[in-house]
Amino acid sequence: MILAFLSDFGLKDPYVGIVKAVMLGINPALHIVDISHQVTSQDIMGGAFMLGSAFREFPPGTCFLAIVDPGVGSPRAGLLAVTKRYIFLAPDNGLLTMVFRYSEQVTCFSIKNSRYFRHPVSNTFHGRDIFAPVAAHLSLGAEPHSFGPLCPDPVRLPWPEPVIREQYIGGEVIYMDGFGSLILNIPADLIQQRGPVGKMFEVNIKGMELPLLSTYSDVAKGKPLALIGSSGFLEVAVNQGSAAEVLDAGVGEKVVVISKKITPQKQDG
Repeated sequence: MILAFLSDFGLKDPYVGIVKAVMLGINPALHIVDISHQVTSQDIMGGAFMLGSAFREFPPGTCFLAIVDPGVGSPRAGLLAVTKRYIFLAPDNGLLTMVFRYSEQVTCFSIKNSRYFRHPVSNTFHGRDIFAPVAAHLSLGAEPHSFGPLCPDPVRLPWPEPVIREQYIGGEVIYMDGFGSLILNIPADLIQQRGPVGKMFEVNIKGMELPLLSTYSDVAKGKPLALIGSSGFLEVAVNQGSAAEVLDAGVGEKVVVISKKITPQKQDG
């Protein structure tokens, strides 16, 4: 089984290696793929976006272990979610919000069966003592229902929906990637159903009017633009630079996409 691992542990400390060691100690044949361990510390929404952007690229049968857990040791539950294609393990704090948005027939269980845990369980490292052994036992064929009861109402983060009007779409920045590009809550299909990318649109952010183009090099080095990013959402970027720095903008910044009317040119004759 492929085990895809996402966390906010970073790479300075030994936490990522420890979690992997526990899993491999139970199932040495487990194939572990790192999605990222550079989620901003305790940023559940950022982790939810990174997981939501990545999970559909993996082959069916992949198990995902996602740990961004500012509530570790609190009464919050551990969550095991099963979809048609995948299995997810995460704290029940909204980290699976985008998984729920883009998956069908999700069945969730609360992780309660301590028989599968590593003992003693630390109040500050459930990734090692609960999630890692549960993931490894799943990979060996344990049934999802054996880990605990059904969880009918898992936590979902309040998702900022875009405001859709005839002539514009209002949105906001929901994520900033490592290049400083600003990802918006406006999915590509909201733009594409109104017409081809290009002169029909402009994107307003912080009083600037940006062109909506196809790729970064459509503008000069250091210039800002908007485009449909690889995540399937609209993004504001700077060619070979950081939009966050150039525009002094971050998560929560408001953005408006304006649909411009194109006046037909007169035909000669």
